[in-house]
Amino acid sequence: MATKAKVVITDYVWDSLDVERRILGGLAELVPMKTKTPQEFIAEASGCDALLNTYAGPITAEVMAKMPKCRIIARYGIGVDTIDLEAATRAGIIVTNNPTYCIEEVAEQTMALLLCAARKIAFYDRLVRGARWELPPGKPIFRLAGQTLGLVGFGNIARQVAVRAAAFGMRVLYTDPFVKDGQFDVPGTRRDLSELLKESDFVSLHPPLTPQTRKMIGDEALGKMKPTAFLINCARGPVIDTEALVRALDAKKIAGAALDTVDPEPLPDPHPLRGRENVIITPHAAWYSEQAMAGLQAGAPGEVRRVLSGEWPVNVVNRDVKGNNRAGL
Repeated sequence: MATKAKVVITDYVWDSLDVERRILGGLAELVPMKTKTPQEFIAEASGCDALLNTYAGPITAEVMAKMPKCRIIARYGIGVDTIDLEAATRAGIIVTNNPTYCIEEVAEQTMALLLCAARKIAFYDRLVRGARWELPPGKPIFRLAGQTLGLVGFGNIARQVAVRAAAFGMRVLYTDPFVKDGQFDVPGTRRDLSELLKESDFVSLHPPLTPQTRKMIGDEALGKMKPTAFLINCARGPVIDTEALVRALDAKKIAGAALDTVDPEPLPDPHPLRGRENVIITPHAAWYSEQAMAGLQAGAPGEVRRVLSGEWPVNVVNRDVKGNNRAGL
């Protein structure tokens, strides 16, 4: 009888592993863990054939060198900034992600934050909870129709935001080095980043976290925004230079911010972003719905099953690994 493959789950945020057992039970022995760093999981993962990963990291070249049999690292989420992709390719390890499980959810959260910022919903809610029933403290509020939304990054999620924003009568701009003007049949006009920042009443961030996008929204970028503009982030916290954002808010260079992701995360208490009436913060919850959770949990083990069965996976991030990988695919 063939020996089952060893699949280590570094960490997970759901109550049951029934989905993983259903998908991989016939092929693999699952070793579930709840860790935060490689130091905590590497002893168990050193003999693994596959690694299922949520947040625990970073997974560096040094970590990979200690997993000589690992054929695939499958991330449950979208971002792979915690995995050294070049090192994985050199080691012959396939890296996959799950790019479509929460497109609608993050687009909805982006619009929810935009609307809350525009209509000052959270501010008024706090006001009423404090036994005050007054309109003037929230002034000024501007009509959303006719205002400009600038999307930094124009991937799957941002394009869904564009459709929703256009339905509210907003003008949509975008900047993305990998997307040509008119490439997609969705609302949006291409601008360079500088022009977009200057023209937009709301700037919503949607790029992946890379060395090029880390802290791309810093003092210079924030200084180009309108003093009446709001910054929205449902992408990755480090896309914004947090200290620069605090300076911009203190100097009233922008009107406010609505953030589902922050840097650092979780945001310490106390922190200069906390307690501001013009800042909305949610706890990296944009991805979540019951439907998204089901898609999230099934995606990564499905990719591991493909590799263990001798099939090329669907959502490979380091595509150069094809033809020179430990799985022989």
